[in-house]
Amino acid sequence: MEINLASAFFMGLAGSGHCLAMCGGVASSLQLAQDKQHPLTVAFLYNLGRLLSYATAGTLVALLGTSFAKQNTSFALGLSYLSGIFMLLVGLYIMRFVSTLNWLEKLGNFVVWQRVVKLNKYILPIDTKKKALAYGALWGWLPCGLVYSALVWSLQASSPLYGALTMVAFALGTFPALIVAGQSAQVLNQFLNHPVTRVILGNLFVWYGFYLIIVTTNKLVL
Repeated sequence: MEINLASAFFMGLAGSGHCLAMCGGVASSLQLAQDKQHPLTVAFLYNLGRLLSYATAGTLVALLGTSFAKQNTSFALGLSYLSGIFMLLVGLYIMRFVSTLNWLEKLGNFVVWQRVVKLNKYILPIDTKKKALAYGALWGWLPCGLVYSALVWSLQASSPLYGALTMVAFALGTFPALIVAGQSAQVLNQFLNHPVTRVILGNLFVWYGFYLIIVTTNKLVL
Protein backbone atom coordinates (compact mmCIF):
# COMPACT_ATOMS: atom_id res chain seq x y z
CA MET A 1 0.00 0.00 0.00
CA GLU A 2 1.66 3.22 -1.17
CA ILE A 3 1.74 6.12 1.23
CA ASN A 4 0.10 9.37 0.20
CA LEU A 5 2.58 12.24 0.60
CA ALA A 6 -0.30 14.69 0.96
CA SER A 7 -1.53 12.67 3.95
CA ALA A 8 1.93 12.82 5.52
CA PHE A 9 1.96 16.59 5.00
CA PHE A 10 -1.48 16.93 6.58
CA MET A 11 -0.38 14.81 9.51
CA GLY A 12 2.44 17.26 10.19
CA LEU A 13 0.12 20.23 9.75
CA ALA A 14 -2.54 18.78 12.06
CA GLY A 15 0.07 17.93 14.68
CA SER A 16 1.55 21.43 14.64
CA GLY A 17 -0.06 22.25 17.97
CA HIS A 18 1.91 19.44 19.55
CA CYS A 19 5.06 20.62 17.73
CA LEU A 20 4.63 24.12 19.13
CA ALA A 21 4.38 22.68 22.62
CA MET A 22 7.52 20.56 22.23
CA CYS A 23 9.77 22.63 19.97
CA GLY A 24 8.13 26.07 19.83
CA GLY A 25 10.08 27.32 22.83
CA VAL A 26 13.38 26.23 21.29
CA ALA A 27 12.61 27.80 17.92
CA SER A 28 11.40 30.98 19.59
CA SER A 29 14.45 31.32 21.84
CA LEU A 30 16.75 30.79 18.87
CA GLN A 31 15.15 33.67 17.01
CA LEU A 32 15.24 36.00 19.99
CA ALA A 33 18.85 35.15 20.84
CA GLN A 34 20.21 36.21 17.46
CA ASP A 35 21.50 39.73 17.01
CA LYS A 36 23.46 39.15 13.80
CA GLN A 37 21.11 36.92 11.80
CA HIS A 38 17.54 37.61 10.68
CA PRO A 39 15.10 35.72 12.95
CA LEU A 40 13.31 34.10 10.01
CA THR A 41 16.64 32.91 8.59
CA VAL A 42 17.49 31.25 11.90
CA ALA A 43 14.02 29.69 12.12
CA PHE A 44 14.27 28.35 8.57
CA LEU A 45 17.72 26.83 9.13
CA TYR A 46 16.59 25.24 12.40
CA ASN A 47 13.58 23.64 10.70
CA LEU A 48 15.64 22.65 7.67
CA GLY A 49 17.92 20.77 10.07
CA ARG A 50 14.88 18.97 11.50
CA LEU A 51 13.76 18.09 7.99
CA LEU A 52 17.15 16.58 7.14
CA SER A 53 17.07 14.41 10.28
CA TYR A 54 13.52 13.27 9.53
CA ALA A 55 14.53 12.42 5.94
CA THR A 56 17.52 10.43 7.20
CA ALA A 57 15.35 8.49 9.64
CA GLY A 58 12.75 7.87 6.93
CA THR A 59 15.42 6.52 4.58
CA LEU A 60 16.81 4.12 7.19
CA VAL A 61 13.39 2.90 8.30
CA ALA A 62 12.17 2.40 4.71
CA LEU A 63 15.36 0.51 3.89
CA LEU A 64 14.63 -1.84 6.77
CA GLY A 65 10.96 -2.20 5.82
CA THR A 66 11.56 -2.91 2.13
CA SER A 67 14.22 -5.50 2.96
CA PHE A 68 11.74 -7.58 4.96
CA ALA A 69 8.57 -6.80 2.99
CA LYS A 70 10.07 -8.08 -0.28
CA GLN A 71 10.79 -11.41 1.36
CA ASN A 72 7.53 -11.81 3.27
CA THR A 73 4.04 -10.75 2.11
CA SER A 74 2.63 -11.28 5.61
CA PHE A 75 5.18 -8.78 6.94
CA ALA A 76 4.03 -6.20 4.39
CA LEU A 77 0.39 -6.69 5.36
CA GLY A 78 1.39 -6.45 9.01
CA LEU A 79 2.98 -3.05 8.34
CA SER A 80 -0.25 -1.88 6.69
CA TYR A 81 -2.23 -2.92 9.76
CA LEU A 82 0.33 -1.19 11.96
CA SER A 83 -0.04 2.02 9.95
CA GLY A 84 -3.81 1.93 10.43
CA ILE A 85 -3.48 1.32 14.16
CA PHE A 86 -1.02 4.18 14.53
CA MET A 87 -3.40 6.51 12.70
CA LEU A 88 -6.04 5.66 15.30
CA LEU A 89 -3.52 6.38 18.06
CA VAL A 90 -2.51 9.67 16.43
CA GLY A 91 -6.15 10.74 16.19
CA LEU A 92 -6.78 10.06 19.88
CA TYR A 93 -3.45 11.72 20.72
CA ILE A 94 -4.35 14.91 18.86
CA MET A 95 -7.81 14.97 20.50
CA ARG A 96 -6.03 14.44 23.85
CA PHE A 97 -8.66 12.00 25.01
CA VAL A 98 -5.94 9.58 26.07
CA SER A 99 -2.13 9.71 26.03
CA THR A 100 -1.81 7.01 23.39
CA LEU A 101 1.75 7.81 22.30
CA ASN A 102 3.45 8.78 25.56
CA TRP A 103 4.90 5.29 25.95
CA LEU A 104 6.54 5.61 22.54
CA GLU A 105 8.11 8.95 23.43
CA LYS A 106 9.48 7.51 26.67
CA LEU A 107 11.00 4.61 24.71
CA GLY A 108 12.56 7.02 22.21
CA ASN A 109 13.97 9.10 25.03
CA PHE A 110 15.63 6.04 26.56
CA VAL A 111 16.95 4.51 23.33
CA VAL A 112 17.94 7.60 21.31
CA TRP A 113 17.57 11.04 22.90
CA GLN A 114 19.62 10.47 26.06
CA ARG A 115 22.62 9.80 23.83
CA VAL A 116 21.99 12.35 21.07
CA VAL A 117 21.36 15.29 23.42
CA LYS A 118 24.97 15.07 24.66
CA LEU A 119 26.05 16.54 21.33
CA ASN A 120 24.59 19.88 22.46
CA LYS A 121 27.91 20.88 23.98
CA TYR A 122 29.53 20.92 20.52
CA ILE A 123 26.88 23.25 19.06
CA LEU A 124 26.00 25.76 21.77
CA PRO A 125 26.02 28.72 21.69
CA ILE A 126 24.10 29.11 18.43
CA ASP A 127 26.06 32.01 16.92
CA THR A 128 26.34 30.97 13.26
CA LYS A 129 24.04 29.74 10.50
CA LYS A 130 25.80 26.38 10.46
CA LYS A 131 25.14 25.92 14.17
CA ALA A 132 21.46 26.79 13.73
CA LEU A 133 21.21 24.12 11.03
CA ALA A 134 23.09 21.59 13.18
CA TYR A 135 20.95 22.37 16.22
CA GLY A 136 17.80 21.73 14.19
CA ALA A 137 19.25 18.45 12.95
CA LEU A 138 19.96 17.46 16.54
CA TRP A 139 16.46 18.33 17.73
CA GLY A 140 15.07 16.31 14.86
CA TRP A 141 15.80 13.25 17.00
CA LEU A 142 13.75 14.52 19.95
CA PRO A 143 11.30 11.76 21.03
CA CYS A 144 7.93 12.62 19.48
CA GLY A 145 4.98 10.28 19.08
CA LEU A 146 3.83 12.02 15.90
CA VAL A 147 7.25 11.67 14.28
CA TYR A 148 7.41 8.00 15.21
CA SER A 149 3.94 7.47 13.77
CA ALA A 150 5.08 9.03 10.50
CA LEU A 151 8.08 6.70 10.55
CA VAL A 152 5.69 3.74 10.74
CA TRP A 153 4.37 4.94 7.37
CA SER A 154 7.94 5.07 6.09
CA LEU A 155 8.35 1.43 7.09
CA GLN A 156 6.00 0.42 4.28
CA ALA A 157 7.41 2.81 1.68
CA SER A 158 8.23 1.25 -1.68
CA SER A 159 11.83 2.51 -1.55
CA PRO A 160 14.24 4.33 0.77
CA LEU A 161 13.75 7.47 -1.37
CA TYR A 162 9.99 7.37 -0.87
CA GLY A 163 10.54 6.82 2.84
CA ALA A 164 12.64 9.99 2.92
CA LEU A 165 10.00 11.89 0.92
CA THR A 166 7.30 10.77 3.36
CA MET A 167 9.22 12.30 6.26
CA VAL A 168 10.03 15.42 4.23
CA ALA A 169 6.30 15.90 3.54
CA PHE A 170 5.57 15.42 7.25
CA ALA A 171 8.27 17.94 8.20
CA LEU A 172 6.97 20.51 5.71
CA GLY A 173 3.56 20.23 7.35
CA THR A 174 5.09 21.35 10.65
CA PHE A 175 7.02 24.25 9.07
CA PRO A 176 4.31 26.98 9.14
CA ALA A 177 3.79 26.74 12.91
CA LEU A 178 7.47 26.59 13.85
CA ILE A 179 8.69 29.17 11.31
CA VAL A 180 6.44 31.80 12.89
CA ALA A 181 7.23 30.65 16.45
CA GLY A 182 7.88 33.66 18.63
CA GLN A 183 5.99 36.01 16.29
CA SER A 184 2.36 35.07 15.56
CA ALA A 185 2.71 31.63 17.15
CA GLN A 186 0.42 32.50 20.04
CA VAL A 187 -2.61 33.00 17.79
CA LEU A 188 -1.81 29.85 15.79
CA ASN A 189 -1.23 27.89 18.98
CA GLN A 190 -4.63 28.93 20.34
CA PHE A 191 -6.33 27.82 17.13
CA LEU A 192 -4.54 24.46 16.84
CA ASN A 193 -5.07 23.65 20.51
CA HIS A 194 -8.72 24.70 20.64
CA PRO A 195 -10.83 21.69 21.72
CA VAL A 196 -13.04 21.87 18.61
CA THR A 197 -10.02 22.01 16.26
CA ARG A 198 -8.37 19.08 18.03
CA VAL A 199 -11.54 16.96 17.83
CA ILE A 200 -12.04 17.68 14.11
CA LEU A 201 -8.43 16.96 13.17
CA GLY A 202 -8.24 13.94 15.46
CA ASN A 203 -11.37 12.41 13.96
CA LEU A 204 -9.90 12.70 10.47
CA PHE A 205 -6.97 10.53 11.56
CA VAL A 206 -9.19 8.06 13.39
CA TRP A 207 -11.35 7.48 10.32
CA TYR A 208 -8.28 7.33 8.07
CA GLY A 209 -6.89 4.67 10.39
CA PHE A 210 -10.09 2.64 10.04
CA TYR A 211 -9.85 3.07 6.27
CA LEU A 212 -6.29 1.69 6.18
CA ILE A 213 -7.30 -1.30 8.32
CA ILE A 214 -10.36 -2.06 6.13
CA VAL A 215 -8.33 -1.82 2.90
CA THR A 216 -5.64 -4.11 4.31
CA THR A 217 -8.26 -6.61 5.49
CA ASN A 218 -9.83 -6.68 2.02
CA LYS A 219 -6.41 -7.42 0.51
CA LEU A 220 -5.95 -10.24 3.01
CA VAL A 221 -9.36 -11.76 2.19
CA LEU A 222 -8.81 -11.48 -1.55
